[in-house]
Amino acid sequence: MTSLEVKLGPLSLKNPVMAASGTFAFGREYSSFFSLKLLGGLVTKGITLRLRPGNPPPRIVETPAGLLNSVGLQNPGLHGFLQDELPFLQQIGVPIIANIAGETIEEYEALVEGLLPSGTLAAIELNVSCPNVSKGCLSFGADPRSLYQLVTRIRKLCPLPLIVKLTPNDIDITEAARAAEAAGADVLSLINTLKGMVIDIEKKKPFFHLKIAGLSGPAVRPIAVRMVWDTFKAVKIPLIGMGGITNYADALQFIMAGASAVAVGSANFVDPLTIPSIVEGIERYLKEQGYSSPKDLCGIAHQ
Repeated sequence: MTSLEVKLGPLSLKNPVMAASGTFAFGREYSSFFSLKLLGGLVTKGITLRLRPGNPPPRIVETPAGLLNSVGLQNPGLHGFLQDELPFLQQIGVPIIANIAGETIEEYEALVEGLLPSGTLAAIELNVSCPNVSKGCLSFGADPRSLYQLVTRIRKLCPLPLIVKLTPNDIDITEAARAAEAAGADVLSLINTLKGMVIDIEKKKPFFHLKIAGLSGPAVRPIAVRMVWDTFKAVKIPLIGMGGITNYADALQFIMAGASAVAVGSANFVDPLTIPSIVEGIERYLKEQGYSSPKDLCGIAHQ
């Protein structure tokens, strides 16, 4: 018998393939393409305390094997999420993980306190890695001491499974992973986008208003797999791997490197049926290879 169910610490998923934060919004748009019940879990677009209009356009530019984005955490804010988005998410029937972002520790705390009464979230994911905002997020993720302080404070407030989304930028990711684990994180997700830049040669200036943007897509996958590999050896808590996953073979690389689950981001823009295709591919691979569970493959490349 083959089972796709995986455990992420206290969090259970019926399969190891999740929708990554930022590229799936709150799921509504994708629900017209496939049943969202096929997801292992859905991680919401980053939620901030107040409504954010995001960065001024242009916001996205294609690059070889990827894209750069400078969306800037556009979202309806805590009140808008609870009022307009959560009722839809409550109907899906899969674990909903709220990705939250703040400029200060107090803002992260206020978000957790505002979200908990809903009673429907499966976990909280701390976004400490978005490179497209001028305050907060990356400033926590790139400093192990600040990250430890943030996670410690949130851990005291949050009875739900706590996921920390790590940055590949400006830090040895294993140092950040150890700090988050020591502070009480249940799960780590990695990686967020890599900092990149495009120059407009006609205007002779950076393409984006903030100059630096976040690179995602297949171009980052080898880097992301390596970081999952390194982090798997550095901590004992489970990992969610992401970065350039477009098919089941990509997903299996992350699992074999040490991820218990994976999340799909930019590929959803190219083909909105990517996630169900990956779920089907992983199940087929397990059966063909004689494995009973994705757990059997987690970290197998280290053996």
